[in-house]
Amino acid sequence: MWSARTALSEARARILAMDLAQIFADLDAQPWAEWEHAYGSADDVPGQLRALASDDAEEAEEALYELYGNIVHQGSVYEATAYAVPYPARLAAAGIRPADMLVLLGCIAESEDERSDTPGVCCRVAVTAQLPLILPLIEANDTAVRQTAVWAAARTGAAEQVLPALRRCWESELDPLVRAEVLAGTAWLDPAAAEEFEKTVLGEAPGDGGGHGEPAAPVRLAAVLACVDADLPWTPVHHDAFVALLPVGPLVAGRFDQEQTEPFRYVVEGLLERDTDEAREAAFTLIEAGLRHTDADARGEAVSAAEHACEVSRAATARLAGPLTVLLDDPSSASAALSVVHQLGRWATPAVPALAAIATEGGGLADRALAALVTTAPEQAAPLLAADLARRPRALDAAAKLSPWSRAGDARAGDPDPFPYTPELLDAARARLAEDDIDWNGSIHLGLLLAGWGHRAAAAVPDLLAALDRYPFVVLRTLPAVCPPEERARAVAALRDADLTGQNPVDIGSALHRLSGGTDDAGDIAGDSGAVLSAVVEALASGGRDMTEAAKLAGELGGSETAASLLPHLRAALSDTARGTTDSSEAGRTNPDLDSDTEIARALWRLTGSADEAVPIIAGVLEEADGEWHRWQNVRAARAAAALGERGRPLAPLLERKLAHRDHAAAAALALLAVDPAGQDHVRLADAALTSAETDADPLTALDVLRAVGTDNLTDDQHRRLTRLAERDAHVFIPGFPHAPSSADARFRQEARALLRPDPRSGPTLPA
Repeated sequence: MWSARTALSEARARILAMDLAQIFADLDAQPWAEWEHAYGSADDVPGQLRALASDDAEEAEEALYELYGNIVHQGSVYEATAYAVPYPARLAAAGIRPADMLVLLGCIAESEDERSDTPGVCCRVAVTAQLPLILPLIEANDTAVRQTAVWAAARTGAAEQVLPALRRCWESELDPLVRAEVLAGTAWLDPAAAEEFEKTVLGEAPGDGGGHGEPAAPVRLAAVLACVDADLPWTPVHHDAFVALLPVGPLVAGRFDQEQTEPFRYVVEGLLERDTDEAREAAFTLIEAGLRHTDADARGEAVSAAEHACEVSRAATARLAGPLTVLLDDPSSASAALSVVHQLGRWATPAVPALAAIATEGGGLADRALAALVTTAPEQAAPLLAADLARRPRALDAAAKLSPWSRAGDARAGDPDPFPYTPELLDAARARLAEDDIDWNGSIHLGLLLAGWGHRAAAAVPDLLAALDRYPFVVLRTLPAVCPPEERARAVAALRDADLTGQNPVDIGSALHRLSGGTDDAGDIAGDSGAVLSAVVEALASGGRDMTEAAKLAGELGGSETAASLLPHLRAALSDTARGTTDSSEAGRTNPDLDSDTEIARALWRLTGSADEAVPIIAGVLEEADGEWHRWQNVRAARAAAALGERGRPLAPLLERKLAHRDHAAAAALALLAVDPAGQDHVRLADAALTSAETDADPLTALDVLRAVGTDNLTDDQHRRLTRLAERDAHVFIPGFPHAPSSADARFRQEARALLRPDPRSGPTLPA
């Protein structure tokens, strides 16, 4: 051991003797232009590496920033990264910005996203090769250098080389942060060491195994985190040690593990991931202790941990609603608690009196409290919102999100009801429309609120028309939803006479079409057909993002002779690839191009009644949109295929290929049931749908597939998988609902249970 240590010291001495010319001697001999980093050719890397050694601190800092962007871009590493590694290692060993260089090397070593196809190139191996220069720095005089050297060395995962150095350091090091880094690095390389630290650092008579007496707080916290990582049983010793350390955030402020920057949240996450009743109880008990803590910062950390628990655990929402409600009466904690209570939906019922009190009293938290009340007890929230609508933008936003017009896609049985209609709130909304100070988001939310009420908001039609010059975007969308039949002629005339310069022609055309009642008894476009058609033609010719909406509107016009005049314009608006004038392998379409082509295919189908044109267009999109970056393009194309019914049968082979990709599988399975119902293996489709739900890719569409297949056609294993999705503790994440995960999961759970209940295999006790 000592001979190896002497060799390392000699290597360091040789580097210290180098001048910069020696450090960079081979830099220009490397073929940097042939290697790539995040932004292409790495020909700029040599200059950035040299600038790291600049006497100008600002220049060196800028170079370091650029290197992080190029060779460790958002945690990803590249071919050029591996070849750049020796230079920061040499600079560190020569005493030139050593801490910064070691952090850079540690970030490279810990990356799990290596983006190099060159055989034999591995960035972690490249850093490991520099351990003869890194390990001696564990004994540097500078505390920051010792700490970063420990962290960078451990990130290589080279236990055989690094552990002896860390164990020597544990025996001699005095600085608490360095000792915490040594403990964490040792447990990272040798998980069995966590049990040793549990005894020596957290035991009833703790020393730290190094003759240093009572372990410092950062060391004790590192031991707790190591026990969580090693999946050691969580005991009262861990609980008491962690609570005694609260607040724990400051104890990791100088550490480098980005996954542990919020230790309370990290511990709760680790316990919940064990997915046992004992671990869940331990997590909830720990959160409750934190919520009762006398220190406000500690309570803030507990609230953050509770927020995470409620986002991922079904049991957490009911268990923690009560303790979180208590904090609403504490001025120092109410703000943080509101952030979580707002997400709890119906589980926040215990908080309703406190929320109403805060909302009524006014002050800085009133709007947030009212927003939470909107989602928890909307009937109680309505009069409070009406009383102060202009000063409650968050609450208005929450109410608007309940409107059917705020949701994309088709309506589902589990969709929430619109925000309650009251004459007082309608009057407040009408008065607000007369004002000039509504910001963009506020005007949209006001429109959504009115649209959600439909004809009950008919009294607002004059107010909307009067606001057309101030809020045209909102009025064009809201007016058709609230305007009763007897007012539509007046509304259409007002739109014709208005100066709508600068407004999207598709928005204008869509409003006119909806107000005119679609088509007349003869099947022709009713109302101002010329304006509608002109709007569609103009948007289709624009070549921009409006083409997709224009194609949707064209499809809504039906198969009338007037609408048929749009066919040449739709065909001309197709991308070069869809029209067959460009090979897709030579010039790939953008995502907006793919979406436009899909929507044009649907319009051609709806206007002609023939699938002859639509099928090859949709096929081209399915063929080209392959991979994770085209998720929604695949979903939309699959839905377009399903709309063709059995006339879309030629698309079946392409759709079957999509079953292998979790992001595309559910929509493809549903489409296959539409285009070729007799030729489908229901077990295979159900399996693809379940995988989509289990991976949080497209759970609601997966339920649509299972509903179409029929639960009685599921195998016993598939039935067990669906039951687990409905009854497990972990939330099912629903894309499109990032700010309301608990409510979205509850909707999924309700639908899944409804599917399972008629099946005899579910038994008589499945909850409603």
